[in-house]
Amino acid sequence: MFFDSSGTYAVLPRLFPKASMLCSACQPPLFKPLSPSFSNQKALFCSFFYPSPPLSNLRTQTEKKSPDFFREELSILVIAPEQKKMWTQPYRKSDLEAGARPLYPLMLESPELRWAFIRKVYSILTIQLLATIAVGAVVVFVHPIAHFFVSTGAGLSLYILLILMPFLVMLPLYFYHQKHPFNYLLLGIFTLSLAFAVGLTCAFTSGTGKVILESVILTTVVVMSLTLYTFWAAKRGHDFNFLGPFLFGAVLVLVVFAMIQIFFPLGRISVTIYGCLASLIFCGYIIYDTDNLIKRFSYDEYIWAAICLYLDIINLFLAILTIFRATD
Repeated sequence: MFFDSSGTYAVLPRLFPKASMLCSACQPPLFKPLSPSFSNQKALFCSFFYPSPPLSNLRTQTEKKSPDFFREELSILVIAPEQKKMWTQPYRKSDLEAGARPLYPLMLESPELRWAFIRKVYSILTIQLLATIAVGAVVVFVHPIAHFFVSTGAGLSLYILLILMPFLVMLPLYFYHQKHPFNYLLLGIFTLSLAFAVGLTCAFTSGTGKVILESVILTTVVVMSLTLYTFWAAKRGHDFNFLGPFLFGAVLVLVVFAMIQIFFPLGRISVTIYGCLASLIFCGYIIYDTDNLIKRFSYDEYIWAAICLYLDIINLFLAILTIFRATD
């Protein structure tokens, strides 16, 4: 199939099976262009399978054909502009079969399927966040729980295990995130263990109520704003996939910074700088993962997509909490 640059024709090479090329400069009267821009074309037919006879013989062969023959052939071979537009045009707002507006330009998949996938991911994410809030509230406001982890050796060992548990669950979850119901079971263990660790972190924060409330409010506003911005930017053709390598490198720097802070405690200014850098990095990750949710995650990766966004939000909350703790 060949499309001329004027967008008018798409002709299959069937009229002259023994010719390799017919130039528009020597075309017979029956090949009158249907649009003015067609006269500027250098060639109409190409890529045939047999050796080419002289152009004089070719002209003789074409003149022997009746006009009705060429009209019938052209009616078969020339694709109407409406059909070409239907084949090459992606889903658009007026597409009744799509039933939903496209999320980004040149969207080739069904918007309804992608929107259903996004709703499923955000439903799982909402349940994760609600479970984290519930577990964290119990740990913070039931003081004997935090006292047990601080005052006993068993509590300290359990606290270390809870910190390591999300990392231990991530490995099997990576391999079974598409296998139901193991993916939901592992997701529940991952969420509860991480929620317990976050709750203990909040319980050990001085001025618990005020600092935590400020962190929750600011995290909520930032997450909603960045999510809406990413959907708006994707609608206008912006792509944030280029952020991946930079964000990964920045996270490695944060890990080294945290290791240094364990062995060589830093002052308030350094901790504040660390919290600000972490906040910026995980804001970037929220944009990056939301863009992947819109464009790249497959429909079977709803668990993994929810985990990515959940970790972004939790890490952003902890980074903001670090800033408020250092400045309080």
